[in-house]
Amino acid sequence: MCPQRKDVTTQAGPQRAGVREWLGLALLALPTALLGFDVTVLYLVSPSMAADLNPTATETLWIMDAYGFFIAGFLITMGTLGDRIGRRRLLMIGITAFAAVSVLAAFAPSAGLLILARALLGVAGATLMPSTLSLISNMFADVRLRAVAIGVWATMFSLGMAAGPMVGGALVDRFWWGAAFLLAVPVAAIVLAGARVLLPEYAAPGQGRIDLISVALSLAAILPVVYAVKHLAAHGIDALTPLLALLAAAAGTAFVRRQLRLASPLLDVTLFADRGFSAALAVLLIGLVGVGGTMYLVTQFLQLVEGLSPAEAGLWMGPPALAMFAAAIGAPIVARRIRPGTVMAATLGLSLIGYLLLGTAGSDGWVSVVSGFAFIYLGLGAIAALGTDIVVGAAPAAKSGSAAAMSETVQELGLAVGVALLGSLTTAVYRSRAQAPEQAAPEIAQRVTDSLSGALALSGRVPAGTIRDAQAAFTTGLNIAALTAGAAIVAVSALCLLMLRHIRPIGESGP
Repeated sequence: MCPQRKDVTTQAGPQRAGVREWLGLALLALPTALLGFDVTVLYLVSPSMAADLNPTATETLWIMDAYGFFIAGFLITMGTLGDRIGRRRLLMIGITAFAAVSVLAAFAPSAGLLILARALLGVAGATLMPSTLSLISNMFADVRLRAVAIGVWATMFSLGMAAGPMVGGALVDRFWWGAAFLLAVPVAAIVLAGARVLLPEYAAPGQGRIDLISVALSLAAILPVVYAVKHLAAHGIDALTPLLALLAAAAGTAFVRRQLRLASPLLDVTLFADRGFSAALAVLLIGLVGVGGTMYLVTQFLQLVEGLSPAEAGLWMGPPALAMFAAAIGAPIVARRIRPGTVMAATLGLSLIGYLLLGTAGSDGWVSVVSGFAFIYLGLGAIAALGTDIVVGAAPAAKSGSAAAMSETVQELGLAVGVALLGSLTTAVYRSRAQAPEQAAPEIAQRVTDSLSGALALSGRVPAGTIRDAQAAFTTGLNIAALTAGAAIVAVSALCLLMLRHIRPIGESGP
């Protein structure tokens, strides 16, 4: 049994939030936005990073999504750890580690070390997400105020994700690609300075030790899937791909069975019996797969096809960010009168316009690309705010920690899977269409046909027509990836209407 800390906040605490709680929410907004920022910051930084570190196409994808995958893998474990040692304490440990590893990433001398740093950032980031959301639940006991605070939390993560390309582009344009990682240092300093003053401590008493077998099984269920996706993109289907899928399925099955037997499970899997909980998680997962993948491809398109500088490309990501912000703030207000499932389905329907625009854009269609992504971001704002509220609200108070961990897990996993799947699909299309110049040396032919960034690096050594053909091949890959994601969004919109129709407008009570 874990002893309670002296400053533990309990259910008998104050019901009304005061100045300290709202200032504490502002403080928690900083690491929340930082986590979203690090998901997308490399989208406009990667071309400059690629020119410096010269990673392969597969290494580039690992650099992009190792962060999100490791966050997703460790979220449930870290959420449980916070219950054991104290959520504020875990937040302070995590933000310190995050800042330290960010410095390592900023000065990484090779692609391999940068991949390692991004993976460690994911582990550190996994301590921050459950800490911030669970502390909000402790600070705002009033249900209505708690809903507002959770909405702010979801909005800040999305705003950080939207700001990543813009801020990253500006920093790399003025300094170098590693400067984008150093923003974590001042954020950590502010959080550490204010945490003990503004944030309560909470540690759940009576909880058993963390089950290390469950931790291992949860990782064994996620990481083989990650590797299978990347292996499929790089080498096609072979004997290893189904073997990895079977390993993940076996580990996932063993994990669920073990959680059902444990008195203090790592994850309360009985929450999935609630159809609203499960459906909202599915919407968040699939919706963010489309957003994560298309964001990565759009930022690459603006730089590698349109030839914009990182700062210019970042500025063109501003209108989509405003659309996302408007939806994140407006959707909860509209959902007070209209059922949340209907609001989410409607905004996802509008996002289909964006996927269609991306699916039909040409190599000179930057206006269509930016406008299309604004529609896609509109859908993101609504599902991020309302979906998180539905997931957390579907669980009883005693299980809110498990619900919060699952919400965060699927969002991070969705973003990372989007980069892996849609990025790999675009790469496969590119490699099937890109052609090296006749009689080119083998090393030149390999770089031209491996990736668009590799072809552009040889722009002074290959004909201009080869570069134009490579850019057209990448654009075709973007078209196919966007249409594929759009087809999935059609299914998700129907899921919102069918499986979330029983959820009443926010604030209304009744069956």
